[in-house]
Amino acid sequence: MDRKIPDFSGTWEMKSSENFEELLKALGVNIMLRMIAVKAASKPLVEITQDGETLSIKTSTTVRTTHITFTVGQEFNETTVDGRPCTSFPVWETDNKISCEQTLQKGDGPKTSWTREITSDGKLILTMRADDVICTRVYERQ
Repeated sequence: MDRKIPDFSGTWEMKSSENFEELLKALGVNIMLRMIAVKAASKPLVEITQDGETLSIKTSTTVRTTHITFTVGQEFNETTVDGRPCTSFPVWETDNKISCEQTLQKGDGPKTSWTREITSDGKLILTMRADDVICTRVYERQ
């Protein structure tokens, strides 16, 4: 049975963010870098292109731009929110939600993961986790 793959493609603008600074604290980011990151990440622009189960996600802020490309069900390398190299493994958690566990390539740190979900009303929900701290960001397609 073929299942319908949700459409993540488009340009997304963040409408709300909860617990981002708390997430950075859990990751051990110092206060100066946290202040810069929180301000810079308050209005990220997210551009997603998609070809089937392969997504390319570019996130731009005033401080930096990150770009990841991955295929659901295949490991890939990326960096955690605080810049540490990790191996990530995205899988379909539900028909509209990708869940991704991150494993640090070296060193120790909090257990990190993220999910991206398209809601029934067309919003994109990004959750980022560091141990028990969860940051939730809601985006709307432009």
